[in-house]
Amino acid sequence: MTSRISRRTVTAAALAAGLFALTACSAGSPSGSATTDAGYQSQDGSFTSWVVGDRQGPVSVSGTDYAGAAQDTGDWLGDVVVLNTWYAACPPCREEAADLVDIANDYADQGLHVLGINGVDDAGAAESFQRTFDVPYPSIDDRDKAAVAALQGVVPIQATPTTVVLDRQGKVFARIVGMAEGSTLRALVEEALAEDPA
Repeated sequence: MTSRISRRTVTAAALAAGLFALTACSAGSPSGSATTDAGYQSQDGSFTSWVVGDRQGPVSVSGTDYAGAAQDTGDWLGDVVVLNTWYAACPPCREEAADLVDIANDYADQGLHVLGINGVDDAGAAESFQRTFDVPYPSIDDRDKAAVAALQGVVPIQATPTTVVLDRQGKVFARIVGMAEGSTLRALVEEALAEDPA
């Protein structure tokens, strides 16, 4: 009698877990529909990646950086792009900064571009953050929310920080919601860089 109850309990738990996993994968899709081969971890820093046929885009993000220079991801087609939303007083943004800097430096010669998107800070706060963490890549002043709006129709930005990896065609390869853990982002970047440019 006891073993029968235990088996039923285990079976019910397994079915519930399976249904939760299917729901989570559907919620991770940029278009709101289920994707195949999507990776998902239900915790802060969760990520979703898409196989070539399921990728949305291309995405084009442009704006003016804090040094006054124009930045446009369209200029980087053929390379891999990492977009990262952040602001100076954001604790997880500060925690992930060193990993983003390392990744930007380590893969720059292999065709990686990193672009920050800051929708909160004025130039003083943003530039102080960039000096503190020795950030080698530009960040655009997105207080008008134009860059985030360009992303929203393709890959929703649900939190700050959010990190989006674009493939060489400018399509959404992966998204990390919350703090980007260094080894996770590094693995996604390496996978995107390894893809056939054609």
